[in-house]
Amino acid sequence: MDVAIIIVNYNSSKYTLECINTVIEKTSEGISYQIIVVDNNSTASEYKILRDNFPIKPHVSLHRSIINTGFGGGNMFGAQFANADYLLFLNNDAMLLNDCLSILLRFMKANPKVGVSTAQNFDENNNFVPSFDHNKGLRRLLFGRSFLEKNNPELYPKRKKEYSQPVQANWINGAFLFFDSKAFAAVGGFDTNIFLYWEEMDLCHRLKKLGYESWLVPEAQILHHQGVSTGTSKVMNRESYISYLYVLRKNHGFGKYLLIRMYLTIAILIKPKKWYLLPIILKSNNQTQSLKQKQKITFLNED
Repeated sequence: MDVAIIIVNYNSSKYTLECINTVIEKTSEGISYQIIVVDNNSTASEYKILRDNFPIKPHVSLHRSIINTGFGGGNMFGAQFANADYLLFLNNDAMLLNDCLSILLRFMKANPKVGVSTAQNFDENNNFVPSFDHNKGLRRLLFGRSFLEKNNPELYPKRKKEYSQPVQANWINGAFLFFDSKAFAAVGGFDTNIFLYWEEMDLCHRLKKLGYESWLVPEAQILHHQGVSTGTSKVMNRESYISYLYVLRKNHGFGKYLLIRMYLTIAILIKPKKWYLLPIILKSNNQTQSLKQKQKITFLNED
């Protein structure tokens, strides 16, 4: 196969089915591909919707996990069924607007140093959405994105600019991650210790250490519904900080990790509405508070 597309579903089957349809409708006949859908332990009713309406095609398969393993874990579960030169990890709430697979296959084959690329994101109202970001280290925390982009545009290209040509970035949007399979294998794939958030910054950092690059290819375009599976809440914000601090500790020096924790503590102390995050920032082993630790095995009768 040219491309294996891995899609993780969690209690949002309507979007998953639509996502599958856009891949089938938009992909040219010259591309060989497989679609692998992982249900990440959705409720019985949601899984039934997905199973009963799932397209019956030889290159489209559905696999259910008996426990919610998170975004990275779900993708790694699906990757074991892939047999392709390239891997596309596609959010179930991301819909292809054009023949993204052909566009990115062409780009990746012409640029072997690129380990992962992404498509340009648009929201439900067809508004442009930034599709890459800068590493969230001390410089970004202290000076902000705008300062970095103005003073070092080569390293920090403007996020809110609509590009017509491909652009290299620190890390790219996780809704659409198009990997060279060899590069993905070389870095060991997703770190399944991360339940949700910041997987892209971690992956792109590890790729860079091995000499690979991360690029936005704006010719490829997707519509991305924001936060369908996770939503926004204090629980999700806590999980985001848990993952962020884990990625910092893992990929950067202990001194930088401590400095950023100190900075975050001060920043949150002056914002009473965010005090609920302090137990996460102050606890050195905050992964014990992750949603990953609260997941339960669920067996379903699929008859």
